[in-house]
Amino acid sequence: MYNETVMKKNMFYLSKSNSPYYNLAAEEVLTRDLLPGTMVMFLWQNRDTVVFGKNQNCFSECNIPALIADGGFPARRLSGGGTVFHDLNNLCFSFISDEADHDVSKQLSVISDACRAFGIETVSSGRNDLLVGGSKFSGNAFYRIGNNLCHHGTLLISSDLARLGKYLTVSESKLKAKGIASVRSRVCNLCEYSPGLTPGKMVEALVRSFEKIYGMSPAIKELPTDGRIEERERVFASPEWIYGRNPAFADSVSRRFPWGEVTVGFKVDGGRISDCRVTTDAIETELAEELEGVLKGILFAPEEISEAVSGLSHGDDLARLFSDI
Repeated sequence: MYNETVMKKNMFYLSKSNSPYYNLAAEEVLTRDLLPGTMVMFLWQNRDTVVFGKNQNCFSECNIPALIADGGFPARRLSGGGTVFHDLNNLCFSFISDEADHDVSKQLSVISDACRAFGIETVSSGRNDLLVGGSKFSGNAFYRIGNNLCHHGTLLISSDLARLGKYLTVSESKLKAKGIASVRSRVCNLCEYSPGLTPGKMVEALVRSFEKIYGMSPAIKELPTDGRIEERERVFASPEWIYGRNPAFADSVSRRFPWGEVTVGFKVDGGRISDCRVTTDAIETELAEELEGVLKGILFAPEEISEAVSGLSHGDDLARLFSDI
């Protein structure tokens, strides 16, 4: 819960770059180097980018050849969750704080208050969505570095939703679970509810709301220029980070649960799982690595798998992944 006596300073950053790799790097540096008692709001925009969650298989989430052919950029972030499309009519936000000052509802109230300034009433839905008129305009995700937490998300202002639908190849199970027909029908632009709204106007409203909700004018800061961002930018732009490890496995299981979709590609030798790769859009960033760790080397048998996953988050659901084999 937010503690008014702890918070010492609010800080605001606005990126001048439209490179997804630079902006993801800047966000990471701000999170890693956050001073205690500081609340940061960082606003940024990416040019024609599809961003995958940390543990997703990018090839099953995005038509990468089409994206690159159109001059777009594939990128992978540090948080879990699903794939999103960014263009210059979308605005990205990050709230960065230490654990004591991390309050998702308070942070989202900054977004809601800014939208209200344009006559738009928003509601929260599910694990990480903001809706207006029953459609999503903002997806949110989270990660931590040590004791510092980053809560970031998107704001569709007047994005090209046709291009979003062209690049994002959401799985059929995800669409069926939500009872919807296409990627395009899931989302909306805020300008549909406030004609003339632009990212620039939303930036101004967010700064005012940030000051209002947290009770202090933010110090407007420039991003670091000492090379730390550029160093991490090279990592985010590397093929190794973007595409990850996506080997072909002879066998796989996939299932959608209320908390996210999980796919396990695996290889069995001598009755044991010799190798596996987990991809998921679950919010929990550690889940994929933990599941891979407990599955490798165990007997490929229901009772062995159930016991192995019992100590993990969503263990009962994970045991059901292999129930149909």
